[in-house]
Amino acid sequence: MSSEVIRRTPFFKILIANRGEVALRVMRTARRLGYGVVAVYSDADREALHVRQADKAVRIGAAPPSQSYLNIDAIIAAAKASGADAVHPGYGFLAENATFAQACKDAGLVFIGPSPEAIKAMGNKAGAKAIMRDAGVPGVPGYQGEDQSDVTMRAEAERLGFPVMIKAVAGGGGRGMRLVTDGTAFADALRSARSEAQAAFGDGTVILERAIEDPRHIEIQVFGDRHGNAIHLGERDCSVQRRHQKLIEEAPSPAVTPALRETMGAVAVTAVKSLAYEGAGTLEFLLDPNGAFYFMEMNTRLQVEHPVTEAITGLDLVELQLRVARGEPLGLRQEDIKFSGHAIEARLCSEDENHDFMPQSGRMASWRMPEDIRVEHALQSGSEIPPFYDSMIAKLVGHGTSRDEARSRLICGLEQAVAFGVTTNQAFLMSCLRHPAFARGEATTAFIDQHRESLLAQGKDRSSSIALAALLLHASDPHARQWRRGRTLAATFPIPLRFEIDRVTHEADILREREGGYVVVFDGAGHGFEIDELSSDTLRFRYAGVMESVTFLRDGDRLHFLHRGRAHTVRDLTLAAPETAAASGGDGKVRAAMNGRVVAVLVKKGDHVAAGQPVMTLEAMKMEHVHVAGIAGTISAIDAGEGEQVTTGKIVVEIEADARDQVF
Repeated sequence: MSSEVIRRTPFFKILIANRGEVALRVMRTARRLGYGVVAVYSDADREALHVRQADKAVRIGAAPPSQSYLNIDAIIAAAKASGADAVHPGYGFLAENATFAQACKDAGLVFIGPSPEAIKAMGNKAGAKAIMRDAGVPGVPGYQGEDQSDVTMRAEAERLGFPVMIKAVAGGGGRGMRLVTDGTAFADALRSARSEAQAAFGDGTVILERAIEDPRHIEIQVFGDRHGNAIHLGERDCSVQRRHQKLIEEAPSPAVTPALRETMGAVAVTAVKSLAYEGAGTLEFLLDPNGAFYFMEMNTRLQVEHPVTEAITGLDLVELQLRVARGEPLGLRQEDIKFSGHAIEARLCSEDENHDFMPQSGRMASWRMPEDIRVEHALQSGSEIPPFYDSMIAKLVGHGTSRDEARSRLICGLEQAVAFGVTTNQAFLMSCLRHPAFARGEATTAFIDQHRESLLAQGKDRSSSIALAALLLHASDPHARQWRRGRTLAATFPIPLRFEIDRVTHEADILREREGGYVVVFDGAGHGFEIDELSSDTLRFRYAGVMESVTFLRDGDRLHFLHRGRAHTVRDLTLAAPETAAASGGDGKVRAAMNGRVVAVLVKKGDHVAAGQPVMTLEAMKMEHVHVAGIAGTISAIDAGEGEQVTTGKIVVEIEADARDQVF
C-alpha cells in the first residue's frame, strides 16, 4: 500500500488514563517518540510520581476508582482542558471499556487501542466465547446466558458439574472470579463474585465455566493494524497465580513446543483478522496436561506482563500501539519476529502472604530497587500506598540467555530490593522462584496451592533473624551507648529486651562479651555475633562464621531491616504495657484488618455466631476479604454499614461472649 493512500490519524499530546507504574511506562515511550504527556489523578494520588513527571496533570475526582479513574466524563473533560488529542488507557481501569473508547471517539480524541466495536465484541467474555466458537477455536464448556438469576445460575452449575469457575464478563486480573468445588458454597461465591465485579468494573454480570484440572495459563500476544496486517509475538506462561491473579509470568513457556507455538499463534492471528482488530491484544488459553488448549478470553489491551515479550523480541509494544493508532502499518511480518533468550517477571505486591495475602496500605518508609534488571514502579521513599487500587506496586524482570539465567538474575534483584514500611510479597516471590517445581518448569495454576506449606515455610526457621532483630534494636538505638570495635571493660550484665518482629512477640537478653562480641539469648539458646561495621543504615556482622550485611531503617517506633532477601519490621516493647487479646478478636470485637470498604454485612444484631463464622466482608485493593468472629456469642452491635469506608483496626462488629465461655 502506498503512503499516499494510507489514512493517517496524527496526534501530538497523549493523556494517560491510568496511574502509577502504568502511566510512567506509557510516558517513557511517548516521550522518546516526541509526544507530550498528560497525567490524571485522584485525591489519593495528588503527590504521586506519575503526576509530578507528566507535562501536565489534571485532577479527576475523589480516591475511589468509581469517582476518578473509572469516571469517563471526568477523563474526557481532563483531555479537553489539557489540550490532549489522544488518550492511552494503560492496562486496567477503563482499558477494556467500549463506552470509554466510544466517548473518546465522539470527543474527537484518538483512542490508543482497538475500536469500540472490537472491545465490545471481545471484552465481554460471553460474547468472545461465542465468536471464537463460530471461528472453530476450542473453548471451555460453560454458561454465558443472559438469564443471571440465582436459580438459573445454580441449575447451570449443576449441569456443568463441579468444580466450576464463576467469572466476571468484564475486566480481568482475577476480580469477580471464584472457583467453586461443591454446591454448598455456590450461593455465597456467586454473590461475592458479582459484588467484586461490580466494584472493579461497574458490571456484576458473570459467566460459568467447567474448571479444567491442573492446567497451565498460556496467553498469546497479538497485534493488528487497520490495513489488515496481523502478527503474534509468541506466548507467555502466566500459570503461577494466587487468588486467580497472576504473580509470576515468563516467556517463552517451558511447556510450549515450537509446533504448539505455531498452532496457537495461527489461531490467535486468525481471530485478530476476523475482527479487523487494531492494536495490542492478548488471547488467553488453558493448556491441559495432554497438550490440548481451550480459549478463555481476549484482553483488548496491553498486559501488565508485556515486558517479558519485549525482552525476548526486542520490540517496544507501546511504540507499536502508538504507530498503529496513528494509522501506520505494523511494518512487521510474522517471519520478522525472532525470539532471544528467556525472561521472567515477578509482581511485587503490597500484601502479607502469611495472612492469606491480605493487601497492605500505608507509607513506604524506604524504597530502593535494583539497578541491573528492569523494574517498573512509581514509588520512592515516603510514598503513600492507598487502599483503593491494585496491590501490585512494582514488577521486576529478569532476562537471560537461558531460563536458569533469567531466574537467577530475578532472584538476585529481589534479594537487593528494599521496601520498608509496608509488608510485601518479596520473600514469597523468591520462594516461588527457588522452588524445585518452578525451577524445572513444571508450575501449573495449582502450583501455589500444591506447594503452599513449603513456599511459606521458607520463612519459618527464623531464629537467626529474631536474634539479629534484637542485636539491631540494641546496636542502632540512638539513645544507647555508641558501639565501638574491639575489647571492652564494660560489665557483662544481660540487657533484657521484649520486642515484636513480624507481628510475633519475643523476649531476649543481650550480653556484651569482653572480646567485643555479642550474645543474644532467647528460647534457651545463645546466638553469637561480631560487629565489623555499623553505619546509619547498614550493619556488617559475623554470625556462625559467616560475614553478612543488612540494610536497616529506624522509622519512628519501628525498625525495618532486610535479611537474606526478607524484610522484617520490629517494634521495641521492652517498656510497653502487655498487650491484650484484642488483636485476635478474643475480646469479642471484630476489627478491620486493613483500610477498605464494607461490601456485605453477613449478620444482624441479636444473631448467635460461632467462632470463625463470617460476619462482614470488606473490599480493599479491588479484592474482597471476609472477616470472622473471634469468639462464639451474640452480636451486640454492628459498627459499620455497607458502603462505609473503614480504617485498619476500626471495630466493625461487637460480640457478647456466650456465658459458658466467660471467665470470671
